[in-house]
Amino acid sequence: MKTNELLAESHGRLPDLVKGAVKDLTAEQLATAPAPGANPVGWLIWHLTRVQDSHIADLLGDDQLYATGDWAATFGLKPDPSDTGYAHSPNQVTQVRPRSAKALIDYYEAVHARTATYLAGLTDKDLDRVVDDAWDPPVTLGVRLISILDDDTQHAGQAAYARGLIR
Repeated sequence: MKTNELLAESHGRLPDLVKGAVKDLTAEQLATAPAPGANPVGWLIWHLTRVQDSHIADLLGDDQLYATGDWAATFGLKPDPSDTGYAHSPNQVTQVRPRSAKALIDYYEAVHARTATYLAGLTDKDLDRVVDDAWDPPVTLGVRLISILDDDTQHAGQAAYARGLIR
């Protein structure tokens, strides 16, 4: 198996995790925190998708899907490409109001399709390219892709757990 195929297989497991976390939840349930100060299922899935969209767009040198489509409106937000949910205050978390589970799934699927296409064209040599030299050691493409996967997997698991608590 080639490295890009391994990455594609790993990232390819995320859509089912996302769908499983939001399936059949109402807009109200998506916005319900399972406990005071906890993040709602809808925010968790929106956030993991925003991070992936932001990072992959940056790697492509292209615009985020969130900023170029009508996605933001389906979450009650403005299409601000800098808003990925990172360091959101509790008030900002409550502002993310997905219209439906379908809105979250559709946005995730669009971002995932872009990610899958990107991963399919990578070589092992590409993965060694430094994409962020603000860190010590500098971040390579391979490390960034694993970071996206790690973040998304953790948030999908949190969303699944939160789903269980609100149901």
